[in-house]
Amino acid sequence: MDRDLLQDLFSTAVAAADPADGIAANLPPRPRGKVLVIGAGKASAQMAQAFEQAWGEPVDGLVVTRYGHAVPTGRIEIVEASHPVPDEAGYLAARRMMEKVRGLGHDDLVVALISGGGSALLPAPAAGLTFEDEQAVTRALLASGMPITVMNLVRNEVSAIKGGRLAALAAPARIATLVISDVAGDDPALVASGPTVPIRSSRAEVRHLIALHGLQLPPAVTELLASHDNEPPRPDDPRFDQNSVRIIASSALSLEAAARRAAGFGVEAHILSDAITGESRDVAEVHAAIAREVQLRNRPFAKPALLLSGGETTVTVRGKGKGGRNAEFLLAFALAIDGVSGITALAADTDGIDGSEDNAGAFADGTSIARMRQAGIDPRAALANNDAWTAFHAIGDLLATGPTGTNVNDFRAILVR
Repeated sequence: MDRDLLQDLFSTAVAAADPADGIAANLPPRPRGKVLVIGAGKASAQMAQAFEQAWGEPVDGLVVTRYGHAVPTGRIEIVEASHPVPDEAGYLAARRMMEKVRGLGHDDLVVALISGGGSALLPAPAAGLTFEDEQAVTRALLASGMPITVMNLVRNEVSAIKGGRLAALAAPARIATLVISDVAGDDPALVASGPTVPIRSSRAEVRHLIALHGLQLPPAVTELLASHDNEPPRPDDPRFDQNSVRIIASSALSLEAAARRAAGFGVEAHILSDAITGESRDVAEVHAAIAREVQLRNRPFAKPALLLSGGETTVTVRGKGKGGRNAEFLLAFALAIDGVSGITALAADTDGIDGSEDNAGAFADGTSIARMRQAGIDPRAALANNDAWTAFHAIGDLLATGPTGTNVNDFRAILVR
């Protein structure tokens, strides 16, 4: 069945981002001094486990991951915290991590294991701000519809740990940062807001973005952004001269693996892009238009054709329903291909969790809308209420995988026959 093929391709994409392979191939040179492992993100626990296995010697450390994503490790401590809105567990872990990197010497090595989700998992408000201020900033960003790259520019300005600040605290120790990228373009400074990699941005640019999106932020945050306080270290800061950064997994690599797998089934794959951003429902309209063109006119690709894309879309929250960006993409996609046969789509988050629910994503085809209506769901009303999860749950088309141990963002596969 076409859905089985699409789910197989999703599994292939996830496997291509397995931390074990990426870390084993990118181990840093061993130092004369001690080794400290730190990390944050949805895949950080699996990265820590893989590092211990590949390094072969006992190492101490602390990494923070999302609730439900922990795995067994030896001496590296795993802390679970809240995502996408920070909680006290993450706040306390961030403070402990900052203390752990202080006082290291030239001969010491800090290995930073960074993956998507780390921005929320390492909350550390700048001086003059409260933890509640940082939570409020996060909630405003999540509801804004901003791309994740833009969100992280804002987070950087109000943090005591992001934007390379953690690496600055660790100086003069050498930092080796290993990154599983979940951002379009794979800029490591934007993954988890770059705790060990300085971000290239300006406060004036951030103020402009905040005004452009109409963000309502706490007064203390607005006051900080109007000042020169808490300015981040710059990329040319000499404290970073000996540091290294490597991307060990990304959307591009996962999509390429899925394309090769599809070829084995006799289906030619076409990677539209690994860096698509924008409002989920708008991105869905474009994907649907291409899929209809292939189905109805056999162009720009001949059938059978597989359309693949990655990146991270966003949802401007206006309603009160359930659902993540992939489910919202699919609901808009299903509306756009309603009644068209021969098109089957899967959209899912490679970390196994789409939004705040327990599904990775969902499936859609030309019959989805009719089946939703038969189940008593008004699809357009569900989309307006950001309630895509309920719509797909009603017809049994959610995809649930559980946490995958990695995170290279959205995976979209559309099969046209």
